[in-house]
Amino acid sequence: MEKEFSRIGILGGGQLAKMSAYYAFRLGLDISILEKSLNSPAGMMTKNDFEGWVNDDKIMTEFAASCDIITLESEFIDSNRLLFLEKLGKIVLPTSKTISLIQDKYIQKSVLKKANLPLPDFTEVISIDEYSNTVERLGLPFVLKSKKLGYDGYGNAVIRNESEFKESYNILIKRHNSLYAEKFVNFTKELAVLVVKNSFQTLTYPVVETIQENNICKKVIAPANIDVEIMNEAKKIAIESINAVEGHGIFAVEMFLTNDKQILINELAPRPHNSGHYTMDACVTSQFENHIRAVLDLPLGDTSLIYPYAVMINLLGKKNGKGNLENYSEVLKEPDLHLHIYAKADSRLGRKMGHITITGNDLEDILNRAEKIEKIAMI
Repeated sequence: MEKEFSRIGILGGGQLAKMSAYYAFRLGLDISILEKSLNSPAGMMTKNDFEGWVNDDKIMTEFAASCDIITLESEFIDSNRLLFLEKLGKIVLPTSKTISLIQDKYIQKSVLKKANLPLPDFTEVISIDEYSNTVERLGLPFVLKSKKLGYDGYGNAVIRNESEFKESYNILIKRHNSLYAEKFVNFTKELAVLVVKNSFQTLTYPVVETIQENNICKKVIAPANIDVEIMNEAKKIAIESINAVEGHGIFAVEMFLTNDKQILINELAPRPHNSGHYTMDACVTSQFENHIRAVLDLPLGDTSLIYPYAVMINLLGKKNGKGNLENYSEVLKEPDLHLHIYAKADSRLGRKMGHITITGNDLEDILNRAEKIEKIAMI
């Protein structure tokens, strides 16, 4: 990009936008936020806080006028609405084309398959009468999924028999009107790789292990305890995946490591990702700063770990009520702790309210200490 940009617009005002905005401010840049309500976690950080959403042409036009370049914190924005911004003459990264190849998971898998990347077998499910055909193709169990709007376990169901298939079909079809099914994967670990890409550089962060609880990423261990050969293969697959969708920005590639040491792609996320929160405290350059650098087509920062190990644990809501942490003094007694609270107005059971990171030389030690802090954090 020949033109210099200093005003970045972010579609969405949640914690990912908040942390991206923080690093943009550190670089002396200005931020505009578009969110459905004012004073979102990111919106409260800037005077350029726009209330509305992407289906409103008027607010989108006003928002675009405040920005030089636009990015997003969620892949759930219809790619046609990003195209609307592009037709206003704005650069949007990732582009509307990239988002169109990612946000529909069936299209995403089809693009990756065409690029000869390793995936679980999958098939489209057009009607409730396709149970037998799906079993014949994928075996049992299999996973029934919404093509769009699936995250943190929402939009997915493991199917073991025809009764479960019909019940899940009727539930999922209300979430999104198009479904597909995927072969169930027996895995030993879930892995993730962040890929950051501008027009002249592509870098990867360390391969990490992600540990889920109730279908939500609860813990991240960096680096993953895997063979060097598997680590290198995971990074290679991740880069090829982002090239396949013509990515520009930061992306997470989630993967399964199978019982026979195969790597299979689970899904792509075209944005900063929960699996990369540890980078704020454990890497030379955080995922959020590199996201901003990549969007502006600036040289990318070093992605390597500063410490041998890092553990990140999400602070999930333990109550329904106000979103404040009730016991700062108790939590901060751990001197090595990095505490991040997202400033969401309301807490709900299982909602991502913040995260903690501890770095060090002894993985077992920092994991134990992080787990103890998570247990006592009241939010």
